[in-house]
Amino acid sequence: MPEAPYGSWPSPIDAALVAAHDGRPEYLGSLGEELWWTAPRPAEGGRRALLRLTPDGGDAVSVLPPPWNVRNRVIEYGGRPWAGVARPDGAGPLVVFTDFADQRLYAIEPDAPGGPAPRPLTPRSSVGGGLRWCDFHIHLELGEVWGVLEEFTGEGPGDVWRLPVAVPLDGSAAEDRSALRELDTDRHRFLTGPRLSPDGTRAVWLAWDHPRMPWDGTELKIAEVTGGPRPRLTAVRTLAGGPEEAIAQVEWVPDGTLLAATDRTGWWNVHRVDPDTGHAVNLCPREEEFADALWRVGHRWFAPLDNGTIAVVHGRGTARLGILDPATGELADVPGPWTEWSPALATFDTAVAGIAAGPGRHHEIVRLDTATGHCRVVAHAHRDAVDPAYYPEPRARVFPGPDGREVHAQLYPPAHPGLTGPAGTPPPFIIWAHGGPTSRAPLVLDLEIAYFTSRGFGVAEVNYGGSTGHGRAYRNKLRERWGVVDVQDCAAVARALAAEGAADPDRLAIRGGSAGGWTAAASLVSPATADVYACGTISYPILDLTGWAVDETHDFESRYLETLVGPLAKVPERYHERSPVHHADRITAPFLLLQGLDDVICPPVQAERLLAAVAGRDVPHAYLAFPGEGHGFRRDDTIRRAIEAELALYLRVFGIDRPDAPVLDLNGATR
Repeated sequence: MPEAPYGSWPSPIDAALVAAHDGRPEYLGSLGEELWWTAPRPAEGGRRALLRLTPDGGDAVSVLPPPWNVRNRVIEYGGRPWAGVARPDGAGPLVVFTDFADQRLYAIEPDAPGGPAPRPLTPRSSVGGGLRWCDFHIHLELGEVWGVLEEFTGEGPGDVWRLPVAVPLDGSAAEDRSALRELDTDRHRFLTGPRLSPDGTRAVWLAWDHPRMPWDGTELKIAEVTGGPRPRLTAVRTLAGGPEEAIAQVEWVPDGTLLAATDRTGWWNVHRVDPDTGHAVNLCPREEEFADALWRVGHRWFAPLDNGTIAVVHGRGTARLGILDPATGELADVPGPWTEWSPALATFDTAVAGIAAGPGRHHEIVRLDTATGHCRVVAHAHRDAVDPAYYPEPRARVFPGPDGREVHAQLYPPAHPGLTGPAGTPPPFIIWAHGGPTSRAPLVLDLEIAYFTSRGFGVAEVNYGGSTGHGRAYRNKLRERWGVVDVQDCAAVARALAAEGAADPDRLAIRGGSAGGWTAAASLVSPATADVYACGTISYPILDLTGWAVDETHDFESRYLETLVGPLAKVPERYHERSPVHHADRITAPFLLLQGLDDVICPPVQAERLLAAVAGRDVPHAYLAFPGEGHGFRRDDTIRRAIEAELALYLRVFGIDRPDAPVLDLNGATR
């Protein structure tokens, strides 16, 4: 095979193609045999469309035209933004959804004459972030929608409360806040939407309070439903959970018992819970995860089926779909090329549908008939936009880390059907640090990764200590050690690849967004790792821990650092010592800084503080700021510009020539 320098290979995977395939379907649900979900539209301003697939064999259709954007800002990351019911009178489905522009809850009847005409159900609010809604359920017999209300009481990010509320379906609350019914007075800072028992006499939900995050500890709440046609939740009590037990999901089953995904064994396993006593039985004891971090309210990792079995998403570092027999504990995995299933299962009769991807496939909507074992793609079918020979062939690896700990990573070596690198010359490698940090990088086809590997760069995604997917003990490795363990583990992978001859030790880069941006920046200022990397890409990062802990982020994560770093009042010096903004004098490697100007999670002031700290120093860098973008980029033009700028950085620093090299000013210019 012909040889060419790594990084110089021509590729059909351009930035426009990456942008067009950015994002994935989310929040799948069923209305009878219909499937509904949201899907990204990068070319339409980054909105989320609401799609509908009827069982007649046709294609999925977008229910609402632009600019309707089915998304909400509950806890800023958003929660389940729609719910629906198949009405028994033949009138077709009734669906409610939140629109991102005003955060109001709307109702539509898509089969009504003249098509869907959304009508508002909730009022506007001019206070702070207004009224926001998520994780709701329609109760036709009550004429109400039950869900989570997030209401701001002032202008500060912490001036907020969340509570379960009933919204009238008749629209009487559209201009009248007093028409909304608060369902209980058992206040918690965070909660999921209440689920009614099959007989309608009880309800359950999850709740937690600062400083805990939902993967640290949650409480399973249960209440009596009393009050006739306008019921409330009374006699609220904690059934299970606590400060060191994280319950990620709870669901009723037809016999009136509960299913809950709890990590009381050190792993998120599915338990059957007695609603009277709280006694729990592990239905499938395994050192595997049957849930993950609850970053978005309304995620669903398991779903009971009508035949008594349970569809479960499970795995260790992966997320496969299986069918669990609760009577025997037997678990049968669904066959096929999908190794990563999203927490968005939809069931009807003995069928289950989900959103699935694999190392060579984008996210698809897949339907399984458990009675026959037949599994098929019903929407978003994967189609190779280019010859798949340009895709990398990834593999999972475990590397030795400091103190003998394991470091999990996924390697994506350079791949090209017509070229190889010069013999005896290792390729440049980019170390990717995922966000969260209590999260993980899945092993799936990602055209952004293929953009680099098809040009001759290697990519290593590091699921550093603190990542999910490997049990609570691995997840807890980051407690009070953020900025240490994640930095060490990324460097351990980079050094191991160089020692193996798999990566060029002089052409290593680190990149990440959000918490990954923190890890990238911290790696460039750490005396123990700064010499590892030739450059870095830092996207919408946390850079100043003290500012972020005091008033520079949203309510959901405002106390997160107490676990990741320690209480600010007790260890203020730790906040200062680990913050990259206070050690900008240590940065010698060129870097690219990318920031959304509407980001309220990692606001621009953090990036601007770093820029001020490096001003006047001879450190090549560029800052690209994007109006209209929040935490993570959604618009196609932003995605294109960001990925081209990142490539330009690596080409410049690694000394690679190519005729189509994007232009990037590394003189500290802001654009």
